[in-house]
Amino acid sequence: MSLQAKKKFAMVEYDRCDPEQCDPDTGKCPAAQACEYKVLKQLDGPFEQPMVFQDQCMGCWDCMEACPLDAVSIKEVS
Repeated sequence: MSLQAKKKFAMVEYDRCDPEQCDPDTGKCPAAQACEYKVLKQLDGPFEQPMVFQDQCMGCWDCMEACPLDAVSIKEVS
């Protein structure tokens, strides 16, 4: 049995991402909060840009819908 690599996963466009702009009071990323699977996280705390654990991304795209800055997109690997 061979394992296949994931073909699609969430990706953060860091030039667009700004948690302080999304939530000036707490610095919480709405996309990270929307990720039910907890694969998009603000590891360094509030006001920091989130990271995506791409190998664990389930492709639900809730993070994309939650991001008000359109900083989360689908990355497709061929």
